[in-house]
Amino acid sequence: MARPKILVVGAGFAGVECVRRLERELSASEAEIVLVTPFSYQLYLPLLPQVAAGVLTPQSVALSLRRSRRHRTRIIPGGAIGVDTAAKVCVIRDITGDTVAQRYDFLVLAPGSVTRTFDIPGLAEQGRGMKTLAEAVYIRDHVIAQLDLADASHDEAERASRLQFVVVGGGYAGTETAACLPRLTAGAVRRYPRLDPGEITWHLVDIAPRLMPELGERLGDVALGILRRRGIQVSLGVSVAEAGPEKVTLTDGRVLPCRTLIWTAGVAASPLVATLGTETARGRLVVRPDLTVPGVGGVFALGDAAAVPDLAKGGDAVCPPTAQHASRQGRRAAANVVAVLRGAPLRPYTHKDLGLVVDLGGKDAVSKPLGIELRGLPAQAVARGYHWSALRTNVAKIRVMTNWLLNAVAGDDFVRTGFLARRPATLRDAEFVDAYLTPEQVREHTASLRAGLDGPPTG
Repeated sequence: MARPKILVVGAGFAGVECVRRLERELSASEAEIVLVTPFSYQLYLPLLPQVAAGVLTPQSVALSLRRSRRHRTRIIPGGAIGVDTAAKVCVIRDITGDTVAQRYDFLVLAPGSVTRTFDIPGLAEQGRGMKTLAEAVYIRDHVIAQLDLADASHDEAERASRLQFVVVGGGYAGTETAACLPRLTAGAVRRYPRLDPGEITWHLVDIAPRLMPELGERLGDVALGILRRRGIQVSLGVSVAEAGPEKVTLTDGRVLPCRTLIWTAGVAASPLVATLGTETARGRLVVRPDLTVPGVGGVFALGDAAAVPDLAKGGDAVCPPTAQHASRQGRRAAANVVAVLRGAPLRPYTHKDLGLVVDLGGKDAVSKPLGIELRGLPAQAVARGYHWSALRTNVAKIRVMTNWLLNAVAGDDFVRTGFLARRPATLRDAEFVDAYLTPEQVREHTASLRAGLDGPPTG
């Protein structure tokens, strides 16, 4: 008798924790575990701004999936672009561009999220994200390149546009990016005697009236004060009206000379969820408290792509798209898959939020662990301690700690790698948002395979 196949989509916090628990709980004879992910690593997303700022190396936040002593999961290097729940088939585009169909008995959907964008003229061409490792590496190269080009230029208008930087989004990613990257340019400009440090300007723009409202009014104001004391121009209640190659126009009419637009204005569920044809809530898959998707058998959804009921808060609340919820949902989803295999009852997911940490670089941070408001060095100790302890492997912990210490003692060399030097890393290209199929295309694709799918599995 063939082993049941458990297909896990996504290697973020939710997907990786699910796979790790499945490997621990199930013997090799009980089930085959398959993971679909473009890269064989888990990205520790909260530390990406520090990669862009050069505090951490890219390898430090890319945690290998193959280091586990229990590793036996088959990894398919690619991205899921459609799901046919009736045929129990997931359509995958691998890293060579080939499209394959993968059968499953149980499907765990943890595809995460993509950067949320709007229909703003020029945004798709000029905006750069902070969602992937490639984007963080590209942004670092791009920012240093602007200093190089401004230093070499004799045109005042060109220098002005190259030395102004705009970050959009006052959430965690945007605030930490706007806090970390000016430290990069402030340190680098000392190596450019022809540049006036006063010409370098960083802007943080957000349509919301407050910075990081999840932290509360007092800590949000503390973070705002830190940014402004560093010379960062923070504009709230404002967004981008148009983005051009050499300027950004804001909704209040201001025109900023700028060749660097970093877009971090929230996230949206992976476009994969739309291919299932099941109910969604604000773009996220509706799931039961036990993480199963109503109306389809054997499908679980979790993480940023699922509207998981927040039983700890009650009412109509759903869990926010945070790493701590995703990790714990991954473990609960795995336990429930095991329960189905062994005929045991499924249990609901519940977890009380432990708090929030925001690393603003240097000695500055704001944190709210267990509802306790912290700022300054105590908050920084909590923030970095939390991130360090959350790293999954000892190798990653050693690398991150070494990078922090080395950067504190020796600083940065401000070297460009030349990554994507001649091709801008657009949001569309970096996050592959155009790769997904429509539900109709999924059914058309799987219809041509049904004769084969009625026979022995091919994947």
